[in-house]
Amino acid sequence: MRRLVRWVLAQFAVDRRVLALAFARMADGIGNSFLIIVIPLYVADDVVGGPTFGLSEAMIIGVILSLFGFLNSSFQPLTGRLSDRTRRRKTFILVGLGGLALTNLAYVFAETYVSLLVIRGLQGISVAFIIPASVALVNELATTGDRGGNMGVYNTFRLIGFGAGPVAAGAVVSAGPYPLPGGLAISGFDAAFYVAAITATLSYLLVTVLITDPDSTGATAGADLSIDVFDSSGRNLLDPIFTLGVVSLFMAAAIALFATIQPQVNDHLDQGSTWFGLQFAAFILAQILLQTPIGRACDQYGRRPFILVGMTVLVPATMAQGLVTTSEAMFLARLVQGIAGAMVFAPALALAGDLAGDSESGSKLSVLTMAFGFGIAIGPLSSGALIGYGFWVPFAFGTVLAALGAILVYTQVEETLETTAPVPILGD
Repeated sequence: MRRLVRWVLAQFAVDRRVLALAFARMADGIGNSFLIIVIPLYVADDVVGGPTFGLSEAMIIGVILSLFGFLNSSFQPLTGRLSDRTRRRKTFILVGLGGLALTNLAYVFAETYVSLLVIRGLQGISVAFIIPASVALVNELATTGDRGGNMGVYNTFRLIGFGAGPVAAGAVVSAGPYPLPGGLAISGFDAAFYVAAITATLSYLLVTVLITDPDSTGATAGADLSIDVFDSSGRNLLDPIFTLGVVSLFMAAAIALFATIQPQVNDHLDQGSTWFGLQFAAFILAQILLQTPIGRACDQYGRRPFILVGMTVLVPATMAQGLVTTSEAMFLARLVQGIAGAMVFAPALALAGDLAGDSESGSKLSVLTMAFGFGIAIGPLSSGALIGYGFWVPFAFGTVLAALGAILVYTQVEETLETTAPVPILGD
C-alpha cells in the first residue's frame, strides 16, 4: 500500500495533503453532483407537494437548483475572509462537509417544495465553507514554482467526482427500489440521497485524518469584505484579482449555456439524449485530462499566456455551438471548449495565488470561486431567456462574454511568475 501511495504521489508530484484534499473533494463531488440529476427527477415524480407560489414545476426545479449556486457564491467572500482571520482552513472544510452530509440525508424526509428549497439553500451555504478554504489550503501548501500543478491536480480529481456523479445517480435511481430484510425497501431516490450523504461523510473522514493546516498561516486579514476593483499600483485600470474574477465569471457563463437547453439542442441536431450526454461529458473529459499537465506547464512558462490563449480559443468554440448542424460537430465544439476552459482554470487560480498576500488566500481566491459560481448560475438563466430568439443567440451572447474576457486578460493582467523557460508573454 505504501508503494502505491508513493507511486501516486510521484505521478502527481504534489504535497501529500493536496492529494488527500483532492480525493476528499472528489468524494463529496460525486455526492453533490448526484443531486443535479436526482432533484429534477424527484420533483417530477410527485414525491413532494405543497404550495408552488404560482410557479410551474419546471420553474420550481430551476429555482431549487439555482438557489444553491447563488447562496454558495454569495457567502464565499465571508467564509474565505473568516478562514483567513481564524487560520483554520481544515475546520472550515469540516464544517462544510458536515453540513453537506446532514443536508444530503435530510432530503429523505423532505415532503414539500419549501423543504427542498431550505435544504438546497443550506447546502449552498455549507459548500461556501468548503471551496474558499480548500483552494486557500492548496495555495498555501504550494510554492510559486509548483502552484499551477497543485491547482491542476486538485481540479482534476474534483472534476472526476463531479463528472461521475450524474452518471451514477441515474443508475442508482432507476435500479430502485432496493429490498431490505423484514419486507422493507428503499426507493431509488432515498438510495441516491443515502449515497450522497455517505460520500460527504467519507470526504469528512479523509480530511479529518489526512489534512493539517500549514504552519505558515497567519491571521493578517482584516474584517473588510470589500473587493478591490481598481489597481492601487496604477499600472492598470482594474485590480488583477478582480479582473481574473470577471474573466472567470464570463468563462463560466459561456460554458454553462449548454446545460439547460437539452430539448432545443436535441431538436436542432435531430439527436437523442445519448448524444447530448456525450456532448455534455466532452467538456468535463477535456478538463480531467488537461488540468494537471496545463497546471504544471504554467509553472514553467507563466500563467498569463495560458489564460489569454484559453479565453481566445473559447470565443470560436462557444460560437460554433450555435452554428453546428451535426451531433459530431457539437461534440467537437464542446471538446474544444473544454480545452479552452482547462487553459484558464488552474492558471487563473495559480496567478491569483501568486498575487495574494500572506494569509489572504481565502479572501483573495474566493473572488475567483465566487465569480465562477455566479457564472455557472447566470449561464443557464441566460440561455433559457435567449433561446426563444433563435438557437444561435445564447451562444452569440457567450461568445461576446468570452471575447470581453480575452480583452481584459490582454489589457489588465500582467505576469508575476519568473519562468524557467524563455517563452514570450502575449501582449507584451
